[in-house]
Amino acid sequence: MPKNTKVTQREHSNEPVTESVADLLSLEHPMDYKSSQMSMGLSPGSTAPGRSLLPEQDAEDGRPAWNNKLEYILAQVGFSVGLGNVWRFPYLCQKNGGGAYLVPYFILLILIGIPLFFLELAVGQRIRRGSIGVWNYVYPQLGGIGVSSLMVCGFVGLYYNVIIGWSIFYFFQSFQYPLPWAECPIRKNGTQAIVEPECEKSSATTYFWYRQTLNITSTIDETGGLNWKMTLSLLVAWILVCLAVIKGIQSSGKVGSSSVVLMSRSIMVYNLVTSSSHQLEKMLEPQVWREAATQVFFALGLGFGGVIAFSSYNKRDNNCHFDAALVSIINFVTSILATLVVFAVLGFKANVMNEKCVVDNAEKILGYLNTGVLSRELIPPHINFSHLTAQDYSEMYGVIKTVKEDSFGQLGLDPCLLEDELNKAVQGTGLAFIAFTEAMTHFPASPFWSVMFFFMLINLGLGSMIGTMTGITTPILDAFKIRKEILCVVCCIIAFLLGLLFVQRSGNYFVTMFDDYSAGLPLTVVVILENISVAWIYGTKRFMQDLEDMLGFRPYAFYYYMWRYVSPAILVVLIVATVIEMSVSPAGYNAWVEEEGSERFHSYPPWALAMAYALIVVAMLPLPIVFIARHFNLVSDGSNKLSVSYRKGMMKDISNLEEQDEQRFILGKNPSEVPSPMPAHRAYLGPGGTQEMTNTNYGTSTKTGYQNIGSPESEL
Repeated sequence: MPKNTKVTQREHSNEPVTESVADLLSLEHPMDYKSSQMSMGLSPGSTAPGRSLLPEQDAEDGRPAWNNKLEYILAQVGFSVGLGNVWRFPYLCQKNGGGAYLVPYFILLILIGIPLFFLELAVGQRIRRGSIGVWNYVYPQLGGIGVSSLMVCGFVGLYYNVIIGWSIFYFFQSFQYPLPWAECPIRKNGTQAIVEPECEKSSATTYFWYRQTLNITSTIDETGGLNWKMTLSLLVAWILVCLAVIKGIQSSGKVGSSSVVLMSRSIMVYNLVTSSSHQLEKMLEPQVWREAATQVFFALGLGFGGVIAFSSYNKRDNNCHFDAALVSIINFVTSILATLVVFAVLGFKANVMNEKCVVDNAEKILGYLNTGVLSRELIPPHINFSHLTAQDYSEMYGVIKTVKEDSFGQLGLDPCLLEDELNKAVQGTGLAFIAFTEAMTHFPASPFWSVMFFFMLINLGLGSMIGTMTGITTPILDAFKIRKEILCVVCCIIAFLLGLLFVQRSGNYFVTMFDDYSAGLPLTVVVILENISVAWIYGTKRFMQDLEDMLGFRPYAFYYYMWRYVSPAILVVLIVATVIEMSVSPAGYNAWVEEEGSERFHSYPPWALAMAYALIVVAMLPLPIVFIARHFNLVSDGSNKLSVSYRKGMMKDISNLEEQDEQRFILGKNPSEVPSPMPAHRAYLGPGGTQEMTNTNYGTSTKTGYQNIGSPESEL
């Protein structure tokens, strides 16, 4: 643009300038705006005569775009609905009062879940960049938010894909009858055949998981070398992820749809549903609310960058408010459906185990009767040992316990209560690879249900992994000119090599460490900084106006108060509670003791504890580093690197301003007599409407469109 135009002169005057004009002029090359749709007089979404609209390209800026809205929704659902919906949410329901737990969960979903999910969707769609580019634009000094988000995605992706590898291994092991974990292996000792002692002390499914699958060591100090079966499974998992990410964003929608379909079909796993008692008094416990807030937080994938990355491929006028509500509700409903399935399977397993307990203890009683330890007069006359029910055994157990009160403990009889089996809460890998596999051994056509179950786990995991990898690759592709295929292959190769840590014989202990420390606290800090940067630095009122421009309607005032006051307050409480819990709870892991056939809690050795806390520090380290570097102008703030579509739109506005300046000069009109082509609300002022904002970049002062630090808005 010529330097003697009145637009350029106006930039250096004291008058308020239009939004982002100075950003655009600073260190940016002119764009060929005359070839854009706006200069051709085409309506948004239409194509030029004789030209076809590529299915995967946004005609506005050449950025990849979703083929249709359904594909995008399924991709977001596939990312948010993951393994946690299957093995974390049901465990929390069972632990925290059954159906009563849904009340605090739903309340917190409304207060922090949907508003923050809507916020991430909106900023990604508005700025059309990945997590790093978005927060560099909103407030460059907090640009470390995007880097920290990328770091957490890397940590989570490393161990999350190991779980997919485990599921792949079990999937292929399911194509045999009987299932390999149905019975304990037999060891031959000379002429005798005995049951494997480690399996006899635990169970067939537990033995198959710890010994035949993981071949686990007794402590985290013993590496034990690589487990070649798990190494091969991990390689297959990374190949699947790499191919899906290379294919593009459309593959996310297809994997997401598969996950939803399989999850809905899994409700028919077995037609048995048990209900957990509703303990309403649990709602008054602070721990229940803290765990509900944490689950809401992670269930929607907040802070990972995947939500922002997916939404950045949307058109600018997409109704992301509807998307936020829809995906959140689908996630919530899916969690409830998954809970029903889990309760059904665990209820079936509890009935089977309770019947087995009754049979085993009835044989003990018969032995005591035959040896004279117990008198037959203690057995009620109506009890038939050939058809002994749980109720009959409970009655007989009560009589013996009352009469033989002094020596009852020596008999070794169990009460065999169904409630005790139901209350054995399990989560995570223990639920999927031990409890579920044991229940499926009792199903008719058990290999079929096992194949379906682990195929569902693979799809759920891949949907989340694709979103996680997109949260890593999108910011890098936005910042550097590199082929996507090369970047994906390089990232997956590096991740596979780093992931070898988790497929050692001691690898399961490192999976537990990364799950406990790499994401929880760092992601909570990331999200609260996202909230603050938009609501308090950029400005809530200004952001609401941006949403109105983008969506065509103004969002409810509810979001204004959530973003500005309620959500930050809840997140602060959650951070404090997390820090307190980490300080009070002992840092350690459950180690498998081969001799006992059970788990035992071990504290982390000093080197492992240092590694655990290093994960937190490394994930959050970009936040202060970027802040200090940009505060003292040590590096570029990156604020001028706007999306191509945003630059094109602003170039059109600048062109109009320049042409009108020349017209006014020719006609001899005063610029103040001609109305501005930009709407009044886009005048580039501070929150109060009177304060211009400046930014120092490369030693020069320019007016910017991202720093909006001033007095808080006085009105909505």
